[in-house]
Amino acid sequence: MREYKTQTKEIITTTTFSTPIGEMFAAASKKGLVLLYFFTPYDIEAHIDKLKKTLNADVIPGNSEIFDVLKTQLNEYFNKKRTTFEIPLQLVGTPFQIKAWKELLNIPYGKTISYKEQATKTGNEKAFRAVANANGQNMMAIIVPCHRVIASSGKLSGYTGGVEKKEFLLKLENNDK
Repeated sequence: MREYKTQTKEIITTTTFSTPIGEMFAAASKKGLVLLYFFTPYDIEAHIDKLKKTLNADVIPGNSEIFDVLKTQLNEYFNKKRTTFEIPLQLVGTPFQIKAWKELLNIPYGKTISYKEQATKTGNEKAFRAVANANGQNMMAIIVPCHRVIASSGKLSGYTGGVEKKEFLLKLENNDK
């Protein structure tokens, strides 16, 4: 008789909620937040597919304690009462992407660095295109602050939610609202 090994799939719960810069979509596993993204159906579908494959997970709408903490902390951030987030994260990406995203977490609130500076901090100053690419794949908008990375010229460019959202977040953090 054949024995079948069943794989237990991880369950990822999802929710949507409103912020001052639009609807956001969040997803969480038992380990932490795996996705916080501006609600654009095509992008969300691609991210959900990535999570399903990478984490061997089923993705379903639902509640999570992480969502309550997330909503509270984002509300505090938008009301200028929070400059860092204390939410468990489960970063999903390649080792290089995760390294680049962890460097983003070191950029202080209200400060910006260039893609080249970020590349240097990840260990290869010539890899700024790879860093820009990794930032473009960041699935943790606001929490992992890729909005704080700008072009060497000082121009705002390449943000997952669009340049206007990046500009809003930087003005918020610099009290220029």
